[in-house]
Amino acid sequence: MLPRTLLIAARAFNERLSAQTVAAAVARGLADGGWQVDLCPIDGQEQGAGPSNEVRELLGALEFDARMRSARALIVCEARLHEDTLAGSVAFEIATRARQAGVPSYAVTSENRLDSFDARILDLQAIVEANSVRSLRTAGRKLAGLV
Repeated sequence: MLPRTLLIAARAFNERLSAQTVAAAVARGLADGGWQVDLCPIDGQEQGAGPSNEVRELLGALEFDARMRSARALIVCEARLHEDTLAGSVAFEIATRARQAGVPSYAVTSENRLDSFDARILDLQAIVEANSVRSLRTAGRKLAGLV
């Protein structure tokens, strides 16, 4: 039987939408759809920071890999998904780990500038755009029906 828990790996969208706020808003929408969630707000790394030892250490401290493998799917919440800044970013690193582990991943972003090829490379099943607490909750509801 597949687990009923989804892992939400979220980063801040802006000063008003912290990683915790983004994760909680998406989680409320997913919970409305009957899903349990594991919140994993990720602070401290800038977009395009690179898959450095710092990123690996951060994900290690969060026990990210174990949490991801025990989840039904991964929801990546990143302010902007753009080809030029994606390579080397935290979002790229966690989506790559999910793909390699066979865990389906979905994305919530305030700005999606990925073309279908880039989304396919990351193996993102769906990308939903949202930029407010209300729209993040709606994105969670939408993803609840897709997962």
